[in-house]
Amino acid sequence: MTRLLEFLAALVIVAILGVVAGVAMPSQGHVDRTVKVNKDVRQLYDVFANFRRFPEYSMLGQLDRGLKYQLSGPAYGQGAKISWTSDDKSVGNGSLEVASLTPAFTQVGDEGKATIVWNLDNDWSGTDKKFTIDLQRTGREGKLTNVTMAYDVSYGWNLLNRYSNLYIHGQPDNFIQFGLGNMQNMVASIPQGDYSKLYPEIVDTQPTPVLFISGQAPRNLTELDTALDDGVKQLQAAAKKLNVQVTGPRITFTTNYGDQNYQFDVALPISSTTLNLNGQSVELTAASRPKLDPAAAATSGSAAPAAGDNTPGSKDKFNNVIVDDKVRAVLAFGGKALKAEWNGNPAGVPVVRIQEQQFAQTHGYKYDDFTNRIYDIQVKAPTTDAHGTVAGYDEQKFEVYLPLSGDVPEKTPEQEAGMKNPGLQDNPASSGTAGAPASSGTAGEPAASGTAPTQQ
Repeated sequence: MTRLLEFLAALVIVAILGVVAGVAMPSQGHVDRTVKVNKDVRQLYDVFANFRRFPEYSMLGQLDRGLKYQLSGPAYGQGAKISWTSDDKSVGNGSLEVASLTPAFTQVGDEGKATIVWNLDNDWSGTDKKFTIDLQRTGREGKLTNVTMAYDVSYGWNLLNRYSNLYIHGQPDNFIQFGLGNMQNMVASIPQGDYSKLYPEIVDTQPTPVLFISGQAPRNLTELDTALDDGVKQLQAAAKKLNVQVTGPRITFTTNYGDQNYQFDVALPISSTTLNLNGQSVELTAASRPKLDPAAAATSGSAAPAAGDNTPGSKDKFNNVIVDDKVRAVLAFGGKALKAEWNGNPAGVPVVRIQEQQFAQTHGYKYDDFTNRIYDIQVKAPTTDAHGTVAGYDEQKFEVYLPLSGDVPEKTPEQEAGMKNPGLQDNPASSGTAGAPASSGTAGEPAASGTAPTQQ
């Protein structure tokens, strides 16, 4: 009996000591990590203001390859939410929701700093769980951003929860550390630059029959203009021979915006989806990827012609209709696209193309760079009088479209805010070269490729 009483007394003492230790422990938990990222603060703000790319940098997917995500709420900003379910107990079920953003996205570029708060709901101990992401522009030229991600939790008077603070450097800390590291790798593929003056819109494009011809020119405006004008003349002659009407302005599909040369398809929209070629009526369809299996292609009825076969009315391996040795026809566009405007010298168009890609990547919009290339429409062209004098060359207007694929929001944040697209205000180049993006100092990457004619 004495030993039993001693044992019970020991238990009481241990319990009292446990309660005292629990009371002495902090009622809140905090952990944070900081990384320096070679990206503009606005780009990182946009990455964290939505969850469309969260699965790419979160550590959760590395713990459970069968993890399932679901997006809900707005696509961007306060209320945007991502939920996940997992059979792995180390991951469990949970959700994150954007609780607040300071300042608004329109002011981030000027202020150079921002704070984004995510509310967390999962089975980790505690209440009022949240991640706070602080962004601060830094570096000699202001091209770097310090990203600090902190986790905060309240334990209240729940003593068991207070003890869990001993393990805050476990899963919460790993979530931050691995997430920031993965994020750094992910954003490394996004072109550097500032797109804060770009007000893009998500629009629906309609399938349109076009004639097009492939071309190449040095990245010099004079030679590029000559190549585009020559292409347009050939297309106009082809349209006349086919007895179809040209129904709109010049369209340029970017194939490869290289360091020295620019490869492109120049196109004109036409009035008919059916062409009479080589004594037969041919229906235009959308471009497609080449068939890898020749037997499968033959079975599908869209086999590519033999090398050198340019028989009018046949189709090439990309499903483009062959009109003659150079001219092709296809049903272009269709689906959603990111649209922006450029007003001024055409040297600014390549900059807009790069900025649209940046915007799409930070907002999690997917695009296909093979069959659905980026393109621009020359809405307002310069004029030439009878003496050959060109007027309005620096007052041209272009609409630049980046075709999107997969799950796409109905509107961009700019559209949601009712902001109109004024076109860019600053002309980044007027030196006569087909503009390297001023923000990066490089010659630019190949533009992303909507259903569009495919390079031969």
